[in-house]
Amino acid sequence: MPVSTLTDGRKAWQLRDRKAQLTRWFAYFAAVAVFMWCWKKISDSTTWFFVWDAPRIASDIGSRAFPPRWSYMEKLWEPLWDTLNMATLGTLLALVFAVPIAFLAARNTTPSAVFVRPVALLIIVSSRSINSLIWALLLVAIIGPGVLAGLLAIALRSIGFCAKLLYEAIEEIDHKQVEAVTATGANPLQVMAYGIVPQIMPAFAGVAVFRWDINIRESTVLGLVGAGGIGVQMQASLNTLAWPQVALILLVILLAVIVSEWVSAKVRGAII
Repeated sequence: MPVSTLTDGRKAWQLRDRKAQLTRWFAYFAAVAVFMWCWKKISDSTTWFFVWDAPRIASDIGSRAFPPRWSYMEKLWEPLWDTLNMATLGTLLALVFAVPIAFLAARNTTPSAVFVRPVALLIIVSSRSINSLIWALLLVAIIGPGVLAGLLAIALRSIGFCAKLLYEAIEEIDHKQVEAVTATGANPLQVMAYGIVPQIMPAFAGVAVFRWDINIRESTVLGLVGAGGIGVQMQASLNTLAWPQVALILLVILLAVIVSEWVSAKVRGAII
């Protein structure tokens, strides 16, 4: 039964009518039916023998993976450096394109809400809708394997993310400050430089650091599709069943993510 609050603050029970009750039960039945249909589809395409045997396989791989092969670390420094470069340069490249796109997409700064803004929003949606792994697969096929493909994949994926958060921040600025700068006789560029940009700089810095932190994680797996970085070493070790090397690579990736998370938190704390 639904609950309503009386004028004196007390709660009173209300009896649902027959139509509301039937609608509620029909919604429950439909949700259960959809869940059971989805579960059947998944179950039909699952080889349950391997699922039941998974604990034994995982235990066997775990016993082979430890202790990690520490001597393999000398071959990971360069791929790890490539991974960090992919994330950093990809983020910077994305910001170069995301900033003007954000100004074109924001309602209060776009030159044309009819023609320019829809195009900017389309770019944002297109970038955000395609995963970085898919971008990497396409770029590896176009320009070949290597760090450049991974860098561009990171950048193309990040443009939409950064531009979306930035144009939302632009639309939420205090218009009184913009009006004050305009009242001094400033031209449009001066209004943008002194009335808008100072207000969005904290958001810009926060978005940049946050996206860099995400890109560190994403760049570690792009090598699995040939886009360079430490993922290449991971793929090679998996192909040769070198489980001690896989364990070491996973530990290195975990450490890199922890360090990037710490740096990101410190920078965001300093900004905010």
